[in-house]
Amino acid sequence: MSKERDAYVEKFKAQIDQLNARIDSLEAKAKEAKADARIKYEQQLNQLREKRDAVSRRLDELGSASGDAWQDLKDGFERTWNAFRDSVQQAVERFK
Repeated sequence: MSKERDAYVEKFKAQIDQLNARIDSLEAKAKEAKADARIKYEQQLNQLREKRDAVSRRLDELGSASGDAWQDLKDGFERTWNAFRDSVQQAVERFK
């Protein structure tokens, strides 16, 4: 892997870890919610987990891409990343 690609992948792995911690805190809040709100929260959390998994898969693809191909994959990854990050932020606002 190139140094640039390695650094890029590591940067986003760290950011995924940070957002995972936020999801964990949302899960704790969901457990404290009343039954009807808990169902709504769990649905949102499931969507976040699916997006997180998609981001992780895209990042793995990016990390294993050969040569300059990773540059081509980078744009698609960033779109997936932005959607995930925005979804987590929106969920945090809803859970307040």
